[in-house]
Amino acid sequence: MASFSFDLGPRSRRGAVAAAERLQPREWQTRLIQLLRARLVTAGPGGQDVLIHAGPGAGKTLGALLGFQRLRQEGRLEHCVVFCHRSSIARQWLGSARRLGLIIREWEAGDGSAPAAGEEACGLLISYQAAARHRQRLELELGHELRGGRWLAIADEVHHLGLDPEEPEATAWGHAFSRLTEGASLRLGLSGTPFRADNLAFCAARRIRVADGDGTAERIVPDLCVEPRRLIVAGDVRPLEFRFQDGWVEHGRQEAGERETSPLSAEQRPSWRARNLRRAIQLGDGGGIAQRLLLQACRRLRELRPDHPGAGGLVIARDIGHARQLGALLQEQGERIQLVHSQDPEAAGRLAAFQGGEGDWLVSIDMCAEGFDAPRLRVVAYLTTVVTRSRFVQAITRAVRMDGERAAIEPIPRQPSYVYAPADPLLIEYARSWTLSEPYLIRGRSGEPPAETGSGRGDLRLPLRALADDAGDVIAMGGPELPGFLRRSA
Repeated sequence: MASFSFDLGPRSRRGAVAAAERLQPREWQTRLIQLLRARLVTAGPGGQDVLIHAGPGAGKTLGALLGFQRLRQEGRLEHCVVFCHRSSIARQWLGSARRLGLIIREWEAGDGSAPAAGEEACGLLISYQAAARHRQRLELELGHELRGGRWLAIADEVHHLGLDPEEPEATAWGHAFSRLTEGASLRLGLSGTPFRADNLAFCAARRIRVADGDGTAERIVPDLCVEPRRLIVAGDVRPLEFRFQDGWVEHGRQEAGERETSPLSAEQRPSWRARNLRRAIQLGDGGGIAQRLLLQACRRLRELRPDHPGAGGLVIARDIGHARQLGALLQEQGERIQLVHSQDPEAAGRLAAFQGGEGDWLVSIDMCAEGFDAPRLRVVAYLTTVVTRSRFVQAITRAVRMDGERAAIEPIPRQPSYVYAPADPLLIEYARSWTLSEPYLIRGRSGEPPAETGSGRGDLRLPLRALADDAGDVIAMGGPELPGFLRRSA
């Protein structure tokens, strides 16, 4: 394989500087640049790891590249290596780099081609899977190209890089990243949801010991935290309005006289709550909760289109068969859909087509919850049995992003996006605190893993109100309270 080109010639510098001068960093991105500079100047124990927790739409990709570009211009860094976990996200990194005049090459196994004539690359993009599968080969190649140089390692959605000393094979991505970045001057971890369901630590993250009941635990401490509520108030992202479809769920067989009913929003027994949700998301069930929810979401999207012609919707389904059923219902309503899932070889193309404006709805299972960037999304229908806080927040915040064109049209506060979901008690709880940052506590193996619940800061939770008198047919929840001078006049 041909060696990488990290030529830092004058032409590359001129283009990058000109692009940077046209771009005004957000306030938190400026703070990030200052933080990275300080860590390089005052190296200390653990000082090479920096963790950024910033809500979706904050501009983590652009912020990280701006930080690298600025420190490169100052002569403090020479190269960067970006690690990410999906090809669709890799394209977003490459596009942001081009916007700044930076050339980052994507590493592919078996790619023996030499760089194009005149190409001047200052960085490399590697997937987590490739890093783990080809770690030894990459160690040699990166060691040769970066030997003696000052470089920045960037881990996108760094919480995927779990670390388990007892089972390194189970966390191969994290161990590969750790080995490959041992020589980096800085390791920058980016995450919108910096916690894991398996109670493991992850790379590029400082941990401190804190009191936890009668014992102690470790807490992941971000070096810079940008909460969604701050981004909403600044007008950087959209607020969210929630519509939870309530109803009674029937269980058992009517012909056998064993039928029982359970209220969806009021059920507190864990086993019954889970059974309720499994029934509620199914089309054609007696209560019709999923069908009513999806039709309401469809009507909402149509209401938004006169003002936002390119507005689109996202449906999160449970599995492929379920996704096809939901997609068929949308098509019956005259909607155009793009159906994507991880087993579809054309999924990447369908995602790109939707991002480019093709289709009204994107129906997905597991490919659009994290890192997927489509500012046209204005409605999310959450119809899956996955009820961890991280997955719910990742899914609903696909609809908070703004593009430059819409930002120039809309005043602050921005027009909201809408989330439709079954009135599951856990989902309602997560919606109350989605704009707040949650601590991630790592407990000992003998202890219980941390439950993904609300923040516990009751004074910041949002009120619910029923839109109908029939036992809360639809439960509505608004966004965070904005300062008085930002509220729209009645």
